[in-house]
Amino acid sequence: MSFLRACSLSDLAEDEPKRVDLNGVPVAIVRTEGEVFAINDICSHANVSLSEGEVEDCMIECWLHGSSFDLRSGKPSGLPATKPVPVYPVKIEGDDVLVSVNQES
Repeated sequence: MSFLRACSLSDLAEDEPKRVDLNGVPVAIVRTEGEVFAINDICSHANVSLSEGEVEDCMIECWLHGSSFDLRSGKPSGLPATKPVPVYPVKIEGDDVLVSVNQES
């Protein structure tokens, strides 16, 4: 599993998603509840950016239709989304947030 530098930990405000592109993969990086999560930035229902939505209770909400996705599993909490979005492994090294977007991860 290879990790890519996504951003600095100090760049992440609590509960404010940050969009990054890693090898052409759009990723929303979220610092919440003492952890950092990486989730695919594209809503599985409407093809819009999840990083423009709000974060609460370890969930990220799609701003367009209101579906929320669990930052730990990618599973939607309810309609209109029915399909999960990919989540990616994260590790912190110093101030660097590293994410693996490999298919095998």
